[in-house]
Amino acid sequence: MKAIYWSATSVVSLFLLWSTYTYLFSKATIDGVRALGFPDHFRVELAILKVIGVIVLLTPQISIQMKEWAYAGIGLFFITAIVAHTAHKDPIVITVINLLLIGILVVSNIYLHKLSDM
Repeated sequence: MKAIYWSATSVVSLFLLWSTYTYLFSKATIDGVRALGFPDHFRVELAILKVIGVIVLLTPQISIQMKEWAYAGIGLFFITAIVAHTAHKDPIVITVINLLLIGILVVSNIYLHKLSDM
């Protein structure tokens, strides 16, 4: 069970960290976020919140209640990405990736609770 939890949590965390990097340093991503209609301060805010979410998910000493807030925020990020990219008529693969990440996030959450019940 630990392997499933840490694998799922690691996949989501690595994606969020990669996404944070591109939000801050990739001209293509910065231009893409602007094209979606979001202001620069929102892009930077999302990058900071993603890092905070990763820290909360990966730190074992943080309470489950705090982790639940992180799961909710990260899930909201993925849902917002789906809505924004769909409205922008971006390729469907972006939606598929975000749906896959939501699924992995759900698996991480389920196994967090299974481990805490032990």
